Amino acid sequence: MFIKVLGSAAGGGFPQWNCNCTNCKGLREGSINAHARTQSSIIISDNGEDWVLCNASPDISRQIFLTPELIKRDVLRGTAIGDIILTDSQIDHTTGLLSLREGCPHRVWCTEEVHQDLNSGFPVFPMLKHWNGGLQHQPIRPQTPFRTTVCQNLQFTAVPIVSNAPPYSPYRDKPLPGHNVALFVENTANGKSLFYAPGLGEPDQVILPWLQKADCLLIDGTVWQDDELLSSGVGKNTGRAMGHLALSEEQGLMALLATLPASRKILIHINNTNPILNEDSPQRQFLQQQGIEVSFDGMAIQLQD
Repeated sequence: MFIKVLGSAAGGGFPQWNCNCTNCKGLREGSINAHARTQSSIIISDNGEDWVLCNASPDISRQIFLTPELIKRDVLRGTAIGDIILTDSQIDHTTGLLSLREGCPHRVWCTEEVHQDLNSGFPVFPMLKHWNGGLQHQPIRPQTPFRTTVCQNLQFTAVPIVSNAPPYSPYRDKPLPGHNVALFVENTANGKSLFYAPGLGEPDQVILPWLQKADCLLIDGTVWQDDELLSSGVGKNTGRAMGHLALSEEQGLMALLATLPASRKILIHINNTNPILNEDSPQRQFLQQQGIEVSFDGMAIQLQD
């Protein structure tokens, strides 16, 4: 299985365009050891030629430009993106669909709850009907395995996770199980597996078995502490309110990762306020001591025998 990180940051990217927090200011001024990041998205393949896009970041045009694997040189128009899967209907995971309009129609796999949000509060599906048929909804049923049109060796399972619905959704603060899913991806040719969860509010008995059997975890690393936005002076929301489990809490993500057998544990969807973005920070050094990696734009991961 081939995996490539197109974007590793949370909503707004890093540096965030309107933010002057310690990290964003430090990156702009060159006073911290850090690298710019676009908003969260990955691609997955079983052959390195055809790719499934998981979440469509607002930065998708730039991400495609920087990803040679997605450039089709033998056609006048087109990319190597064969199918698109959405794990939720959040702005930073769906706005990129608008930038892909010239390539419509696109097959978009998502749950019914996500499809409803993208037909109402953020009506991407109706808007894009005017571009060569727009988006073709391919329904996902949580915990029911499915295969996309391309990459037939890859079997996907959407696993409901505890998180939140987007601020524009009528289900904000009262999400249904299909509003947020992680993806368990298994290469049926060799049995290697990935658990991809860019959002994770808290672990529960539904996801724990999937976490325990994955060879590689690519998982929500949004904030270091729950009140990070408040302590940084840039906001009032807590990590939990936004649907993200903080890394350093007593029952936080690092404590969970320490119990899991995956050979690789990699963080993605990292907020601009998170101190782990500074590669010289004690928080980053602590992660390294725990064997936890921090993803970066362009990071390539291969799961082989």
